[in-house]
Amino acid sequence: MNWFKANLRSSISAVFSSRPAPTSEPASQPGIDDIRAAMLALVPDCDDKQLVQVGRRIRYATDLLGLWYLRGDLMAALASRDGEARAREQLHAITGMFEGRLPVGLRSRPSPLSRGRS
Repeated sequence: MNWFKANLRSSISAVFSSRPAPTSEPASQPGIDDIRAAMLALVPDCDDKQLVQVGRRIRYATDLLGLWYLRGDLMAALASRDGEARAREQLHAITGMFEGRLPVGLRSRPSPLSRGRS
C-alpha cells in the first residue's frame, strides 16, 4: 500500500509541476531526422547482414543520443566493407552534425589517426 501512495503522490506532483516550454531548434542546426537520413544514406540496400542490422537500428533510434552511440556501429560496418580510412571520411560530416547538440562529456575527441588530416 505504501508503494501505491508514493506513486500516486509522485504522479500528482508530476502533473502539477511546472515544466519549461519546449524550445524550438535553430533553423541552422540539423534535426534528428536530418542526421538519421545522413546516416541511412551511408547504408545502402544490400545483403550485408551487418549493414542491414545497423540500418535498422538507426531507423528506429528514438533520440539524438541513440544516434550518437550508433556512429560506432556504423563505423565498424562501413570499415569492414570499405576500410577504416574511408569509413572515417564518411562519418566525419555526420559527426559535425551533432555539434552543439550533445552534453559536454559526449563530444568527440581528436584522434591520433586524424592528425594528418586537415
